[in-house]
Order: sequence, then structure tokens, then C-alpha cells
Amino acid sequence: MKKKKLQQVKSTMSEMFELPKEITLNMPKLNLIGDSQMLVENHRGIIEYTPNLIRVNSTVGVIKVHGDQLNLRNIAAEDIMITGKIKSIEFI
Repeated sequence: MKKKKLQQVKSTMSEMFELPKEITLNMPKLNLIGDSQMLVENHRGIIEYTPNLIRVNSTVGVIKVHGDQLNLRNIAAEDIMITGKIKSIEFI
């Protein structure tokens, strides 16, 4: 219950001071360049990696990326670069 209240306070403060939610709430930020590159910031690790599916853990759940010839180009503590033919992105 305390955690939910804290999230609400952080969200309200973020809106009030016009701060980016990906910073204040540690929300994932996705940057998509066409259908061939995607940068995922504020991730919590890779769950599954195949040429057709990449599942990334985040604070809002799992991000599923479907496509062809998917590759993990850069993997850092805070961001991941996915390349290949991206067909769909799903939040579960």
C-alpha cells in the first residue's frame, strides 16, 4: 500500500514540475527508428532472446518485440539497442 501511495506522489510531482516520468518513476523509454532499430532505456534485464522474439523486463511489465533477424546490438546497465526487422511491440 505504501509503495502505491509513493508512486502516486511521484507521479503527481512529476506532472506538477513537468519532469520526465522515465526519470522520476523509472519508467521504460522506447525510441523507435523506423522498423529497424529500437532503444529501450530503463530496462530490468533480458528474459528471452531469439531471432524472432526478444522479451525485456521493465518496471511496467514485460516488453515483447516480435520481428525477423532481431539482434541485441548494445546491452548496457540502463539501455538496450535492438536491431532487425521489427514487426510488433507488445506490453504484457
